Amino acid sequence: MNIRQLSVHENPPMELLLMADPSQKLVKSYVKRGRCFVAERNDQWIGVYVLLPTRPQTIEIVNIAVDELHRGKGIGMNLLRHAISKAKTMEYTTIEIGTGNSSIGQLALYQKCGFRIVGIDMNFFLRHYEEEIIENGIRCIDMIRLSQDI
Repeated sequence: MNIRQLSVHENPPMELLLMADPSQKLVKSYVKRGRCFVAERNDQWIGVYVLLPTRPQTIEIVNIAVDELHRGKGIGMNLLRHAISKAKTMEYTTIEIGTGNSSIGQLALYQKCGFRIVGIDMNFFLRHYEEEIIENGIRCIDMIRLSQDI
């Protein structure tokens, strides 16, 4: 597997990005402002993440997704480690990530990679998404914010 940044002439993998964030409007907005990285295997995109600077010395992983056929194989962890390493080389000192209160697997993965829960953005998904999001039988309402010093 190879992980690389997309060039400005390449279209981002919207199908993958929309797996992690159902709002095409929001995805297009932060992809335009951030850096998009793809995981490739056999000339196929199997994973993606987007890094977006948010404050001085702080960068956020605003989207991370793995193709359904390739989940459970460590690709998400590899993408997270790559993002952390890339943020360090870009001389950021803090990396952040957020996920829904219903994203149980993601919460476990992020903590395994060293992220700590630092806050909750109450009603985030009610404010920013028109359609209801249900995950793991739980309504996605709040954004769980996680952070890591790097």
